[in-house]
Amino acid sequence: MVVNGGVGPVAPERSAPAPGPGGPEELRQRLALALDFDDLVVAMRWAARMKGSFGVAKVGLELFSAAGPAVVAALLEEGFKVFIDLKFADIPTTTRKGARVLGALGASYLTLHVSAGPSTLRAGVEGFAEGAERGGLPAPVALGVTILTSEVDAPRDLLRARVKAAADAGCGGIVCAAPDLAVAKLVAPHLLAAVPGIRLPGRGRHDQGRAATPAEAARAGADLLVIGRAVTEAADPEAAVEEIVAELASVGAV
Repeated sequence: MVVNGGVGPVAPERSAPAPGPGGPEELRQRLALALDFDDLVVAMRWAARMKGSFGVAKVGLELFSAAGPAVVAALLEEGFKVFIDLKFADIPTTTRKGARVLGALGASYLTLHVSAGPSTLRAGVEGFAEGAERGGLPAPVALGVTILTSEVDAPRDLLRARVKAAADAGCGGIVCAAPDLAVAKLVAPHLLAAVPGIRLPGRGRHDQGRAATPAEAARAGADLLVIGRAVTEAADPEAAVEEIVAELASVGAV
């Protein structure tokens, strides 16, 4: 496990901002901070710094590989809901068992790749719920990953099929790019929509082929905005959060 000296920016030692930018609580719970680091210490510094603005912390493959399940407990202690983004796509038995572990640990969200097929999806949904139930925890939300934001040429028919597959398998939500939400909401309006690739206007898109501003995502119907480099690589992260909140306020999302 990497605990210090990993790559990635280190947040300066500062006190966490009080709820204001990013609050009230309803808004905090709609904002997920993507902790895309290979260093647990760095990730937890960012978590502590930003917890007044973000109610959800997303743990992807990079951080989970570095820190393992311990990162879930650490983030729960800081008061976050935990979003595990591992895009499970293994055989049903393996997916069920892995999802069950993460549910029992207290994760609120878990991604399952819809391309893995209905049996794997259903196994992940059921395993995640079983783990939470065994731990006496609130029911978590399995998120079906439809089409990655880097896949710019994916056909609309594929999107429709994957959204329907997520709904049929019992997923509580989907992960998709903001431009896909209009179609996704027509297919399954009841599913929670988590949208990654959020960028402030005029900023770099990095490897996100279909990025969106906070206002664009909110207008499209995003329920959970996943925000990483727009904040963690900003010259002034707190100012970036304020800009995000102002964007959301401009479309009545605050």
